[in-house]
Amino acid sequence: MKDYFSFSPEHYAKYRPDYPAAIFDFIYPLLNDKSVAWDCGTGNGQLVRVEATDISSQQLEHAFATENINYTIQPAEKTNFPDNSFDLITVAQAVHWFDIDKFNEEVKRVGKPNSIIAMIGYELNNITLEIDAVIRYFYKNIIGEYWDAERKHLENRYQHIAFPFRELETPAIQNIKLWKFEHLLGYLNTCSAVQHYKDKNNTNPIDLIHEDLQKAWGSAEVRRVIFPIIFRVGRVK
Repeated sequence: MKDYFSFSPEHYAKYRPDYPAAIFDFIYPLLNDKSVAWDCGTGNGQLVRVEATDISSQQLEHAFATENINYTIQPAEKTNFPDNSFDLITVAQAVHWFDIDKFNEEVKRVGKPNSIIAMIGYELNNITLEIDAVIRYFYKNIIGEYWDAERKHLENRYQHIAFPFRELETPAIQNIKLWKFEHLLGYLNTCSAVQHYKDKNNTNPIDLIHEDLQKAWGSAEVRRVIFPIIFRVGRVK
């Protein structure tokens, strides 16, 4: 598993979107038991139920604290959990960084019979046609060469990731947020390709689009930001 998000965990926690209740509304009725769950690659704990793991200690330092969550530093591909431990296994916006074959074997090992595995992610956001055009130009033409190869899995909606489980049909879900312009800038700064660009060029690529992006945003104090959700769910064993 790769770790590209320890460089600014406080920004990741602040500016990355959390996940809509519709995801859990779909998952919970599928569970035979709701005793124990594992959220792997949890990052700052935006999607956690009981056992939450990540390889980044910096991310875990910014995870929210609650009595029923136990955070540990462990790779998703090899954990110290006993066999047949979990009713639910979730991985949100992280599975594309894993060694997927090893991770799938770990899921089979620690998941209870008939447990649920849910892989969740999100696509590029949609705001307005004008704003979207600036952001897509930025993604493709300015930081395009700085994306890691694993990003193709998000672009393909995780359909090219091995999923050796009994897959269930999932609903189309959108994650809708109300953001100020500054929040959009903060979100863009959390992109791994932006960090790679900074490391190579010692400048922030967002400066190249800031004026155009602000013009496209206009005078609105807040705008609706829509993230189409990537959602694959299956039965383990």
